[in-house]
Amino acid sequence: MKISILGTGSWGSGLAQVLADNGHEVQMWGKEITEVEDIQNNHHNSKFFTAALNPSIKASTDIQVVKGSQIVLMAVPSIALESVAKQVSPYLEEGVIIVNVAKGFHPISHERLSVVLQKAFQNKQARIVSLIGPSHAEEVVLRLLTSINAVSEDEEASRIVQEVFSNHYFRVYRNYDLIGAEIGVALKNVMAIASGILDGLGQGDNARAALMTRGLAEISRYGIYFGSKPETFLGLDGVGDLIVTCTSRHSRNFMAGYEIGREDSAKKFLENNQKTVEGMYACKIVYLEAKKHHIDMPITNEVYAVLYEGKKPSQAMIDLMARELKEE
Repeated sequence: MKISILGTGSWGSGLAQVLADNGHEVQMWGKEITEVEDIQNNHHNSKFFTAALNPSIKASTDIQVVKGSQIVLMAVPSIALESVAKQVSPYLEEGVIIVNVAKGFHPISHERLSVVLQKAFQNKQARIVSLIGPSHAEEVVLRLLTSINAVSEDEEASRIVQEVFSNHYFRVYRNYDLIGAEIGVALKNVMAIASGILDGLGQGDNARAALMTRGLAEISRYGIYFGSKPETFLGLDGVGDLIVTCTSRHSRNFMAGYEIGREDSAKKFLENNQKTVEGMYACKIVYLEAKKHHIDMPITNEVYAVLYEGKKPSQAMIDLMARELKEE
């Protein structure tokens, strides 16, 4: 099967490894010439990994290489998803399966990413599947054990994606709660920033356990308001992704929080950061939506204050602990 991957970043490369190992024809597209040439000529993506990539993986800067693909994987940041979708749409077959792996929301409309893609590919009658869950590209490229979800309202499409990606080290489950799954994997990035902040401030396991538990309650509250199933947040796209992102230095969101906590200020990090930190975008959107709909999101509110209002992380931590006492 011909499968194209849009984006030559770490996660796109990790999933290319899985697909190539499964015997598929994998064609990557990217804008970064150094990444494309490294993948095409050296079978590495040295910007992100020391591990070698499957030598059958191809890469190009010509977006027309997607022609004839049965599956197209969208592995670009949430802020670029819509523009890349519109750019690639003319070259796609009708009924193509679009697999989104980004975690976040549309920066202006605040829509979930599957909704954004459904609109962008409407004239192609595309079948949208989100492939999301607890996963670090650094581990997938090394073929370490990983389990995630193929989430879609289209059962057949989710089954196809499940079968195409699954192998002895990469296990894919199916889930049909798009609302809950997409909200879960987006909001856990906000909690990962908070977790990193605690680490940077010198806090320990007790604080992290409390943060993750109350963070899961916050994510569930937000998701249920918008129509998700409560049980989704106990699965891979809820507690699973929360664990892997809030406890690992592989996580960009955790490490962003760590740098902010260590400085007790977001100023230096925001001035120097060159990486995509999805939790920063998600935090702003969730803060605005929660305020609009009167959803209680105390951790998100404090992360927002640190990122966008100049609040000291140490003060945010104190204020969270000083909230009115109540039942769990």
